[in-house]
Amino acid sequence: MATTSKQRLALAICDFLSTSLTDGTLQAEDKDEIEIAINCIGGAFGVDASDKEAVSQAVGSQSLLQIYSVYEKLKNAGQKPSAGGPAPAPSASSSTPGASSTVPTDEQKKQAEALKSKGNAAMAQKDYTTAIDFYTQALDINPGNAVFLSNRAAAYSAKGEHASAKQDAEAAVALDPRYTKAWSRLGLARFALGDAKGSMEAYQKGIEYEGNGGSDAMKKGFETAKRRVDEIAAEEADVAAATRSGPGGGGGTPSLADLAGMFGGGGRGGGGGGGMPDLSSIMSNPMFASMAQNLMSNPDMMANLMNNPRLREMANQFGGGGGMPDIGSLMNDPNIAEMARNMMGGGGGAGGAPGGGAPGTDR
Repeated sequence: MATTSKQRLALAICDFLSTSLTDGTLQAEDKDEIEIAINCIGGAFGVDASDKEAVSQAVGSQSLLQIYSVYEKLKNAGQKPSAGGPAPAPSASSSTPGASSTVPTDEQKKQAEALKSKGNAAMAQKDYTTAIDFYTQALDINPGNAVFLSNRAAAYSAKGEHASAKQDAEAAVALDPRYTKAWSRLGLARFALGDAKGSMEAYQKGIEYEGNGGSDAMKKGFETAKRRVDEIAAEEADVAAATRSGPGGGGGTPSLADLAGMFGGGGRGGGGGGGMPDLSSIMSNPMFASMAQNLMSNPDMMANLMNNPRLREMANQFGGGGGMPDIGSLMNDPNIAEMARNMMGGGGGAGGAPGGGAPGTDR
């Protein structure tokens, strides 16, 4: 049972939320979120919103909305609220971007609310065009209402007009950043337009304003957008890796072009930086063609050749203009001598047929 003014106010708020689900103010799709809000408020203030007797005693003969309407009339009539009451809200003309310079009267606000309710009813019937029309009429009367903009954004999204939905949702969060449903609708619109990162940012804002880690719906939207952001990053990384490996690199495996490049050769214009013949000239020699065939059939051998420090030292010397190294001295290195025998086909003589079971090529 509510025993304090704050507990009774909490029950009145819960009653207002429950009533808003049945009088057309809110849509059926909002039911889960409203029930969560009611449970949170009840738990925080230690009251039971399902206790009809307690709610009746807290609300009395007038609902919270009726009480607030009286307050607005007193404020607009120039009467100051009693001490301790809420401060008057700033006018739309001074604080609302894009709002009309004329503040709507109470009667106009009621007309706008009625139009919004009709829009909600049309949404429930999946008549999105009619819903958009009603929300637009409501905005013509009260353009500084973030709820109207957010609802129209939802209608646009449902109709597949995501660019218009994004525009309305962005206007709604600019008017009232604490209206979290507008952040959710902005996240949906951006995602539908392919802006996964912007969608994730919108859902993150909604989670921050909701507090307590955010609602399940908001977190689900954030995770979906984040997953797409990660997928895009992975795709871009794959493309970058493929570009780095090049067409002849075999996904990172060294190629003959890499080997020629190590010595400064490989160009079509003849010699490289130290006079090295180009790759086409090398491959015209039968002995080198046989060696190349063995190399291409054994990627491990090619990798070992590319990583051999003695060969790299020779390449650096040759590429820097130091002249061709002494092949006899080079072959004294047992590792290089062994690789040379393997490239020649397991000990075959110079210019002989390749051995070691090297596969043939299709003609």
